[in-house]
Amino acid sequence: MAITKVIVNDKIETLLNDEWDFSWVQVRTATVFREDGVDVSRTFHRHVVMPDADLTPEGPDVQAICNVVFTPECKANYQTYLANQPNT
Repeated sequence: MAITKVIVNDKIETLLNDEWDFSWVQVRTATVFREDGVDVSRTFHRHVVMPDADLTPEGPDVQAICNVVFTPECKANYQTYLANQPNT
């Protein structure tokens, strides 16, 4: 009986704030436990990557998508959005 644990980014989505015209990336990570090659358990964790984020902790798949989505225009629009938020 061999039990293995696999962690994989199984869903990477881009979402758009159409009012301010910037996007962010949402990542779903699945942790799968397998017994003799058969999935026994699967849990999910989600996190969001914003245009001003440090991408070094992200996997190469997420970095590649962020490098395409986070254009200079996207980053500038996100900074404008942040500057226009009320102080809380």
